[in-house]
Amino acid sequence: MALQAGIVGLPNVGKSTLFNAVSISAKAQASNYRFCTIEPNVGLVDVPDERLSKLAELVKPNRIVPTQLEIVDIAGLVKGASKGEGLGNKFLGNIKEVDAIIHVIRCFEDENVLREEGAINPISDKEIIDTELQLKDLESVEKKLQRSEKLLRNADAKQKQEHEILKQCKAQLEQGKSIRGLQLSKDDRTAIADLFLLTEKPVLYVANVDEACMHTGNKYSEALTAAAKEEGAQVIVMCNNIEAQIAEMENEEDKQMFMEEYQMKEPALNRLISSAYRLLNLDTYFTAGVQEVRAWTIHKGWKAPQAAGVIHSDFERGFIKAEVIAYEDFVKYESEAACRDNGRLRIEGKEYLVQDGDVMHFRFNV
Repeated sequence: MALQAGIVGLPNVGKSTLFNAVSISAKAQASNYRFCTIEPNVGLVDVPDERLSKLAELVKPNRIVPTQLEIVDIAGLVKGASKGEGLGNKFLGNIKEVDAIIHVIRCFEDENVLREEGAINPISDKEIIDTELQLKDLESVEKKLQRSEKLLRNADAKQKQEHEILKQCKAQLEQGKSIRGLQLSKDDRTAIADLFLLTEKPVLYVANVDEACMHTGNKYSEALTAAAKEEGAQVIVMCNNIEAQIAEMENEEDKQMFMEEYQMKEPALNRLISSAYRLLNLDTYFTAGVQEVRAWTIHKGWKAPQAAGVIHSDFERGFIKAEVIAYEDFVKYESEAACRDNGRLRIEGKEYLVQDGDVMHFRFNV
């Protein structure tokens, strides 16, 4: 399931530093000049999940396989990007391809890190990016609306409804508001699905602070949090430089000592990755056996055959039934056999809605 979260922001806010910290398969060049990143870097990120570790502790498998996300490091946008400034059209096109946005905003002062936007102002920085995305979306909506109006006289009920949705989107964007704020229904979103609108994508904000403020935040991160709250978005406060240093450490003892020195129970990256995963409306189910304990990613609301298809298309095509144990029951009784003996293993059919944390085994025939 190749779902992607794209890291965006103004130049020199810490995007590539964050990407280097989270990615286990690629390293981005982090430099102190504009447009250091031109082609988007793509890396795989393990999604931290304590449940996977607990299941492995009980089952003692040969290997443990976490679920993963793709993280894309997109070049810094600038004011005027929607009109092509700073290779804006190319970069906005890269954002169009991702499923969710991680918006990094500078919340620290450092005269050694270049900044062309004047004094540190996270709200202004947020608005610059928001405006460029909204302007690009407005251009897309207006083009489709013009086509729709030409066909309106002979339009059927569905086409007329689509026309009304497009008008709502245009009005929203002209007010300087993002499409996700409209909270369109699933049916309504079909009217704009082909546009892949940038401001319809869910967003998570990262307040990149300095070391002194990594636990407490500062006036800049507080202002950003207040602004994000108005649109129902979450803010993760973290020091990207510290997170990058932790990620570079291969020795687990060194990593623990480093985090203890900074009074950290876990890397802030864990919260970021988990939040990005939830932002994409994803759930996890597990398979647990001697060969491996593995986490699998599914969309929230998927039925058992769809979930089985994540393992192999044959599992979905020839689905017969699913043996299901709730995670809490597996931990309580400590094994599949004990769950079976205590009546906690259920047999579910094709209509079963998989729950986050289910431990599953599929029966199929092709």
